[in-house]
Order: sequence, then C-alpha cells, then structure tokens
Amino acid sequence: MIAARRVRWNFALDRAVEWSLRLGKPIVIFEALRRDFPWQNDRLRRFVIDGMHANGRSLQGTNAFYYPYLESEPNQGRGLLEALASRACVIVTDEFPCFFLPRMVAAASKKVPVLLEQVDSNGLLPLRAAPREFPTAFSFRRFLQERLPEHLLQYPHADPLSQVKAALLKALPKSITTRWPAAILEASGAEFRIASELQGGSLAANKRLASFVGDKLRSYLEQRNKPVEEGTSALSPYLHFGHVSVHEILVAISTIEGWTTERVALRPDGSRAGWWGMSEAAEAFLDQLITWRELGFNCCHQRKDYDQFESLPAWARKTLKEHEGDTRASRYSFEEFENSRTHDPLWNAAQTQLLTEGRIHNYLRMLWGKKVLEWTGSPREALRVMIELNNRYALDGRDPNSYSGIFWCFGRYDRPWGPERPVFGKVRYMSSANTARKLRVKDYLAKYSPGHLKLRSQSTGRAQDSEPLRGA
Repeated sequence: MIAARRVRWNFALDRAVEWSLRLGKPIVIFEALRRDFPWQNDRLRRFVIDGMHANGRSLQGTNAFYYPYLESEPNQGRGLLEALASRACVIVTDEFPCFFLPRMVAAASKKVPVLLEQVDSNGLLPLRAAPREFPTAFSFRRFLQERLPEHLLQYPHADPLSQVKAALLKALPKSITTRWPAAILEASGAEFRIASELQGGSLAANKRLASFVGDKLRSYLEQRNKPVEEGTSALSPYLHFGHVSVHEILVAISTIEGWTTERVALRPDGSRAGWWGMSEAAEAFLDQLITWRELGFNCCHQRKDYDQFESLPAWARKTLKEHEGDTRASRYSFEEFENSRTHDPLWNAAQTQLLTEGRIHNYLRMLWGKKVLEWTGSPREALRVMIELNNRYALDGRDPNSYSGIFWCFGRYDRPWGPERPVFGKVRYMSSANTARKLRVKDYLAKYSPGHLKLRSQSTGRAQDSEPLRGA
C-alpha cells in the first residue's frame, strides 16, 4: 500500500484477492512509511500512522497478514521489499501519477524477481481512459459526460477480503522480522509533538463522510464559501492518502439522494449541473470531487512536467513573462510568507490556518496563491514559494489536486482576463478587499490572526511567537 491506503473499496486489493484465489496463496498486506520522504513532518507522519493503525484494526479477524513497517532512520528499510518479494508469487501495488511514487515503483520493478502490477484506484475515470490532457474543466467535464457512464458500472468491492479462502499466513520469516520488525502502532504516537485536529485513517474518514452527507450536503452550496462555517466535506486529506475512495463517497451520496446510474443524463455539453440527476447541492459537490479532482490526475498522468512553470498554457506564460519586470507594491521573503508576516491580515490568517491546521479554506486558498504571485520577484519564484509552503504544511499537499489549485493561480484551466494588470497581465486577479466583501471574514480573522496564536514549526515541533500585524 503506497497510495490507496485502505482495506475497502480498493481496486488494487481486489486484484490481490484475485491472485490469491487463482494461486491458492495467502495475502500479505505490506504498508510502510519512509523516514525521509520529501516535505515530511510530524503532522503528515502522524496522519499516515493513524491510517496504519486503523488498517490494522480493520484487518483483525481477516485472512490477510498485515505487515506495517516504520523507518526510524532514513534508508533503514532498504532491501525490505526485495526480501519480501523473494518469498512472493506476485506483487500488487497502487498507481499514483504524482510526487515521488512513480519513480519509486519504477525502481522497485527492476529489483524484484516476480511480477509487479500497478492498479489504478485514483478515481471514477481510469487514468488511461482519457487519451489526452484537457486544458479546461469544461472540456474535461464534457469528456466525462460522454465516457464516465460506462465506468460507473465498475465498482471495487466494499469488502474484498471477505472472498479470501487461503489460510492466514502465520508469520513472516525471522530473517525479515529480525532486521525489519513490524511497527507497534499503538505506541507510535509518543514520538509526535504536534497535534492535528484531523485524525487520519479510514475510520476517521468514514465518520467525516457520514457527517458531511448526513448534516452538510444539503447546505453545501450556501455554506461552502463561508470560511468559519466548515461547510465543505474536509475529505481532501483522506482522499490524498487513500483513506477513503471516491466510489465510497459516491455510494454514500447516492444512498441519501436515492440515485441510480440510470439517472445520468447522456448529454456531453460540458454543463456543470443537471447531468447527474441529483440535487443541485450534490451535483455541485460532485463537480469538485470528480471533475476538478480528476482533471488534476489527468494532467499529472499525461505530462511529467506537471509541477513546472513550462506546463502552463502558452498565453499564461507569455503574459506573465511580459509583466515579469513590473514593480511590486510589496515584496516578501520565503520566511516572511511562511510565518504570516505580510501587510495583509486576511492573507496572514489563511497562512496561519495552513501552519496550525494543515489546510486553508477552499476559497481563501485561491486568494492565498494569487497574493504570493503578486508579492514575489517573478512568477517562477512565486511558484517555488507556493509549492514549498503547500507541500510542506498541507495535509493534502503533494497531490494532483493541490497542484491544480496552485497552477490555477497562474492561469492553468483558466482563460485570459481583462483589463490587463501589472504583474498579472491577463491572468485572473483577486484582491483581499474584494474577497472580504464577498465573504464574511471577521470571525475567520479573529480565529486565525497570527497575533493571537502560537505558530508551530511542523518540521521541528517548536513553538514560536509570531510578529504582530503591520496594518492593513
């Protein structure tokens, strides 16, 4: 398990069960966490280990042998996969088109002596079902409306391990467990000095999903852009770490909506509403969950430079280049951005939420990115700052969907806008004053003002006082 870190609604686990039935062999579920993966910090590590603990609980009483492994030092697990593979018939793993995972799997495939299969459990539309990269959400949505219905009939099993007939493997060889002992997950939290209000794992994800569908879905349209109301699903971190499946979310929404696949309207016109045959609120949420999320996966699958400035559309690169030398009214260093030390209280509050909770309210995340572009020396510098801050601190960072959000601030999936402005050129502009007029931000500012909070460095766990705001 490297991306779809769950034991239900998982195509990769379905495939492993299929091999077990065909070969009459037991299943070993190997889930590990490296000590040195890029941008690792206590918050991310805690979230992943929460998920491992939940998987261990869920696998009790099944015929699958669960082997969780945690590195305490970098490279401590080197050679472990090869050792496991020497006793295996076949290896099944997850396909994920982003971060370091594609390189890791490619390298592993050259070292193991058995067949290694990757299985796509990322979304409703298989990555290979789309023949090209799509430049806009409209064009991708139109493609989905044409091609997605055939895939809605192919769901992973809710409980794939119920089919396993082979006897449970009693133990791994001592030559493996002596050198690489299984993690004792109950005690793993002792090493962490950072607390997160979000607990990781499939059990926590299921509770949040049930709460959203039961209590918040009906008011999603009215509440989602209110920063303090918590009107969104907050499922993004669980989707990123594979603790919940898009199929599982769709089933939960379908149940409360009384929906079946026959209600999908087969009209590929790119419209945002009306083609699912659900309520307006449900369709608005599904457009975010499926159209926008899987658009990001499409980009990362289709091009290797998804995280590079050169991946922006030509018009955006051109206009940003033309305005690269424009005077900036304000300029900030990475450290000032990181510690919420700008002149803008709303931006500082958004960054403080990122630092303290590992997330930014969905609407304010767009403003957050636009201001970084405005307050850095060049678009390339702005991109580096945004990727570093997002990947270092956001629980849902390092994900195709988060790269979509970052690059949208530079023109990806958008169109040229007028009037042409300094720094932005024809790239869409956003201001804190306009945002404050659209949204009620008074309570948000009070809650996340860095002057009222102790900021904690997620990489060191040390608390530090923030500087007071320097005016509006």
